[in-house]
Amino acid sequence: MRDQWRFVPVPWFTFSGAFDKNILPVGKDHFYGWGINFNYDKQGDSRLVLAALNLSGSISKELNKRNIITGGALLGFARRGFNTSDLTWDKQWDGRAFNPDLGSNEQFDLEAVTFLESSLGANYRWQKNSRTKIDLGVGAFHLLQPKTSFYNTPDKKLPTHFTFTLLGNFKLANALDIQVNALHQLQSAYNETLFGAMAKIYVNQKRGKEAQLHIGSGYRTAGSFIPTIAIQWNQWYASFSYDVDNTDINNAINSKRGGPEIHVTYIFNKVRPLEERKTCPIY
Repeated sequence: MRDQWRFVPVPWFTFSGAFDKNILPVGKDHFYGWGINFNYDKQGDSRLVLAALNLSGSISKELNKRNIITGGALLGFARRGFNTSDLTWDKQWDGRAFNPDLGSNEQFDLEAVTFLESSLGANYRWQKNSRTKIDLGVGAFHLLQPKTSFYNTPDKKLPTHFTFTLLGNFKLANALDIQVNALHQLQSAYNETLFGAMAKIYVNQKRGKEAQLHIGSGYRTAGSFIPTIAIQWNQWYASFSYDVDNTDINNAINSKRGGPEIHVTYIFNKVRPLEERKTCPIY
């Protein structure tokens, strides 16, 4: 969950929820996974809303004990719309004052559009052990390039969005790991890069009482710093970050405020029961 830019004032609220599950392997060297996620954000006086519900699936193959490759796909529906009731327009200025009874002279063919979402991705993992591993991933979103414009212009389509990710976790000591990550995004003429690093301190490693403290920060090349703190307790993980925004819009109003973000995860542990076996031979 993220909330930002309330001081402009054009508040931008974002919420995401997801559930994913692995499927027991059919073969000895591959396994499957599936998931469902919901994304929602609302912004500005027009209450511009984007909501999407997606279903995803993946298959992973072990090349050997230290190398795994994964392929995944996503398919879903999204809806984008806005409301003009709280908007004001230049045409409603009568020469002396704002007159809400004047028309806006604005005409939209649509105030809401529904479209199909589609994505593909792949990931390679090198893993020495559970605490030392590297992931390299690539993804492509909006593969079908759907029409999301509020005008009936068939040539206006949503460009494909490409992402490239790096995630590395390295054990430095019995009670300390370092995690590094990078993300580069491309969409049409736009691009963005993020870097981050985090110290993972193992406060308690006793089974059933595992506790970790994570402290780190990220940097967005647009000029934003993202300090982060997180706590992991057994199956629970909770983090808080704050995007210290140094972009042009914040500099124009002499503010460095950005957006707080809260993330909570719970891992369901389900142990597969042992097969029934006889403990002694039958004579």
